[in-house]
Amino acid sequence: MNDVIRQMLAAYGRQRVEDYGRALRDILQQIALLGLWRVKFFEKAAFYGGTALRILHGMDRFSEHLDFSLLRPMPGFRLSQYTRGIETEIRSCGFDVQVTSRPTHPMKPVQSAFLKADTLSHLFLIEAEQDVLRMVPRGQVLKIKVEVDTDPPGEFETETAFLLRPIPFSVRAYSLPDLFAGKMHAVLCRRWKSRVKGRDWYDFVWYVTHHPELHLAHLESRMRQTGHLEPEESLTDDLFRIRLSEVIGRLDVEQARREVEPFVESPASLTAWSRDFFHAIGRRIRIV
Repeated sequence: MNDVIRQMLAAYGRQRVEDYGRALRDILQQIALLGLWRVKFFEKAAFYGGTALRILHGMDRFSEHLDFSLLRPMPGFRLSQYTRGIETEIRSCGFDVQVTSRPTHPMKPVQSAFLKADTLSHLFLIEAEQDVLRMVPRGQVLKIKVEVDTDPPGEFETETAFLLRPIPFSVRAYSLPDLFAGKMHAVLCRRWKSRVKGRDWYDFVWYVTHHPELHLAHLESRMRQTGHLEPEESLTDDLFRIRLSEVIGRLDVEQARREVEPFVESPASLTAWSRDFFHAIGRRIRIV
């Protein structure tokens, strides 16, 4: 095994199949970011979403996707011009992966690609225990989705973050108040039919606990773009809190808890969840 990969792997507790799978996914995500940096992707785009929180800010929830936003709308942008950098970098670390672009939907300003790797062979590569290897079915594929918003809403700021593994490099990312605004857009506006995305609520708790500053102007820009504000409406502090209270009032807390449990290291941290809990911590959000 590559010495740098061995050093990265040492940061993870590894006992169960899930532990090894999460460690492998995290490491591949970080190498993918390095590949994107090498091909100057971050001159045009910024990192955001749950994986940005985990890798850059230490959130203790596992995340499956790499989400990015262009810094400004670029009609001629092609993600396929950058995916070769991801594949080249990951292969240079000894992993056998394929990165394939997904056809662009003509009505959606989002471009996607998938990083695919054979789970069993890669767990063998990182020297997983034999008991773990025996529990992984042959042919199981690990997938990481890479997604870029090519028509980003406005009113956001970015900052430069630095990572030290596999080598020192930099990543452009949304600032934390704007990351929080993006998450609150998901909390207020995401519709999963009858399902609840508990990961949104877990992240909500993380933000309120660690970085409760919310950039309201960016949230308003997102809501206006997706049609969740009337043309004559402005998103004031009061209106935001009314909308949040309404969403919490409809929340199926038990379903949210079940959905997020596979992605957290300590399910006991979800015990306090209730509508009263979310109402109470929501009052701690600070508008900036």
